Amino acid sequence: MLNAIEEAGRLVYQAMPPSPQRCWPLLSARTGAEVWVKHENHNPTGAFKVRGGVVFVDRLLRDRPDTPGLISATRGNHGQSLAFAGTRRGLAVTICVPHGNSAEKNAAMRALGARLVEHGADFDEARAEAMRLAAEEGLVFVPSFAPDLVVGVATYALELFRGAPRLDALYVPIGLGSSICGAIMARDALGLSTEIIGVQSTEADAYARSFLTGELVTTASAHTKADGVATRVPDADALANIRTGVARIVTASEEEIAAAIRAYWQDTHNLAEGAGALPLAALLQERDRMAGRRVGLVLTGGNIDLALFHSWVLGP
Repeated sequence: MLNAIEEAGRLVYQAMPPSPQRCWPLLSARTGAEVWVKHENHNPTGAFKVRGGVVFVDRLLRDRPDTPGLISATRGNHGQSLAFAGTRRGLAVTICVPHGNSAEKNAAMRALGARLVEHGADFDEARAEAMRLAAEEGLVFVPSFAPDLVVGVATYALELFRGAPRLDALYVPIGLGSSICGAIMARDALGLSTEIIGVQSTEADAYARSFLTGELVTTASAHTKADGVATRVPDADALANIRTGVARIVTASEEEIAAAIRAYWQDTHNLAEGAGALPLAALLQERDRMAGRRVGLVLTGGNIDLALFHSWVLGP
């Protein structure tokens, strides 16, 4: 397992350098824990998913060099990762997004070379359209959760575990599961005892519900402003991994997420998107439980629209 992550790292580092992990004194004072932040917001697309995209595209072209093009669905960061990785290797990339998706993420995907298709009311409806177009146009559909994506994403966790002092706990947001499954993979490969805690929005808590029941629970809606975790339908393989590798899943309200975004800005002058701020929101909930411990937070991305930042985080 460790060899697989290190091999993925060799691919990733052809496209980008490792991201930093830093201990922030003001965050530590705010939470009562020694806080180490993994800054995936510093990556070329502003988010962690670029790692998985690079590895997925490389291995796809190794196995299928005649691939005509890729298609997927996203709320933004997954699509940017595929646009970045696909364009870099000369592949045409089509991305389906729901209507009302982040205007700035849409613009970024187009700037990276993707064809953008707007369809449906949410991620899951956009994904259904992407699968339909894949069959119609002969494109390779790229899911948001797949083994090559996970091993690529695991490189961030390997960097963190090797670059920071031994962590007692690590908080990771859950969208479809690649980030947290990558963290589990890296922790287990290194033989560490770090407790991994998943985090979701209270408005998009399908994994939290599924974790408790042991069965796939689909929610009727995912109306969170943290668009990176706005999914209604869990992935079965991701859930199985999460249930064996995660200590618990914490949910944070929209107000708590906004407060965490403000805290990141005040204490580190880093801008976090909603999904990226979820780990800090959870740690602030559990500050008494984590007092005096060494805690990692994955700032998974910083791609938040200016208008959303103003209305949600700063308020009227």
